[in-house]
Amino acid sequence: MPGLSGPSDYSQEPSRHPCLHINAKEPFNAEPPRSALVSSYVTPVELFFKRNHGPIPLVDDIERYCVDISGLIETPKKLYFRDIRMLPKYNVTATLQCAGNRRTAMSITRKVKGVGWDVSAIGNAVWGGAKLADILELIGVPKLTSCTQSGGKHIEFVSVDKCEEENGGPYKASIPLSQATNPEADVLLAYEMNGEPLNRDHGYPLRVIVPGVIGARSVKWLDSINIIAEECQGFFMQKDYKMFPPSVDWGNINWNTRKPQMDFPVQSVICSLEDMQSIKPGKVRISGYAVSGGGCGIERVDVSIDGGKTWMEATRFQKTGIPYIADGISNDKWAWVLFELTVDIPQSTEIIAKA
Repeated sequence: MPGLSGPSDYSQEPSRHPCLHINAKEPFNAEPPRSALVSSYVTPVELFFKRNHGPIPLVDDIERYCVDISGLIETPKKLYFRDIRMLPKYNVTATLQCAGNRRTAMSITRKVKGVGWDVSAIGNAVWGGAKLADILELIGVPKLTSCTQSGGKHIEFVSVDKCEEENGGPYKASIPLSQATNPEADVLLAYEMNGEPLNRDHGYPLRVIVPGVIGARSVKWLDSINIIAEECQGFFMQKDYKMFPPSVDWGNINWNTRKPQMDFPVQSVICSLEDMQSIKPGKVRISGYAVSGGGCGIERVDVSIDGGKTWMEATRFQKTGIPYIADGISNDKWAWVLFELTVDIPQSTEIIAKA
């Protein structure tokens, strides 16, 4: 790709915040402490989890950088970075989460493969960029299109990033064309994060943001966009991030029997306390995050201080001091909801949260 290249080694990696817990050094995968994660509604860039599959790409010449759009469309097009920045800009507050978040806890029950994340492979940011629906309209794909005249039903994003899982080829993923062409889905080609240009770890100069969907579909360091008939056949679409019953293991798995995971499930995490933490009896503030995929919102967060026998409803909020109401018009529908509750802990117990 002119203007953007993927290094062959890790000698030119960017600097990272020293508080991050490193789960893998090469490629670099790291997350912040859970207490720092919910210290603010919008996650600071330096505390946003880093999920990488290879060396971080380098921009050689931003003026030459462009994205190739081709496939089952009438008119293929090269879209330069300056062209994208001339389109109407949208800011979308959205939570990104690695599909492997909380894998360490999962492995306590049953060993799973992949990077061993704790609970912080997630973050909430304000992403700025052009809507993909506007870009596709420029090349003759109208808004709310589910199939092009040539039979294109999916849109594939290909990265400059090279990864081992693709046998040295580029990272790639896809979403349905109907989602890409829907302005209400808020799919972005983003060049800003929290009001600043993307940094290298998070996709500079351009990445995809697919709100409400697992982070694996929000491809970084965008190289090309392909309109295709079937969903992407890449590793992370076809041989990872799928849901199987307990009877399936690595010896009898049949990947073709399950669809790729897209919207992430409803979940909640306590972040103010560590697992198996010793605290003195008395008043304790319990806080954390709750999140759901597909922009569905969080209707309730309940907390138990007796191992699930009884429950109390926690306060939910996105903006400090303003109660969160599911489906409220002033809420960020793609973003997490923070919760808190102060309780009186009389003795040793198990504290649980559910959303």
